Amino acid sequence: MDSVYNKAKEVERNLDRNLSQYKQFRDAEEKTKIPKVYLALGGAFLVFLLIFFNVAAPLITNFIGWLYPAYESFKAIESTSASHRKQWLTYWSVFGFIQMGEYFTDTLLYWFPFYFLFKTIFVLWLALPQFRGAEVMYTRVLQPNTSFLKGKVQQMENKLASARESTKSQ
Repeated sequence: MDSVYNKAKEVERNLDRNLSQYKQFRDAEEKTKIPKVYLALGGAFLVFLLIFFNVAAPLITNFIGWLYPAYESFKAIESTSASHRKQWLTYWSVFGFIQMGEYFTDTLLYWFPFYFLFKTIFVLWLALPQFRGAEVMYTRVLQPNTSFLKGKVQQMENKLASARESTKSQ
């Protein structure tokens, strides 16, 4: 039991050190006299409760799926790292594909208990760099199942190009 307590204290110290980088957390701690670790954990728990009880869950889940990836994508645009750009381009491709699928199946999906809780966990798995879930989804699901489209798209592009050329010559 002692080792669990020590491990929890170590996690708390690491989280405190990480949160200290952000002025907003330092200011909130100073004003409320509540340690920034507890403020962050309380906020995360509040978000969890809102999703769990389905209070604005679609909005919160999509916001989670957008906020951090958008921030990282803006950084990737300015970055020279091709792998960083590829990671976020892959994320947005997978996220968009999932959003489109959800658009057509939402009436059914919303009936599943805790759907948005599972979706939030899934979106975090997709987005967080330590998991690289979007890469996994792309290489194992999307790429094999959409490769047939490459030939079809090329055929359509060729037809459009020839139609464009024929209209220019008239």
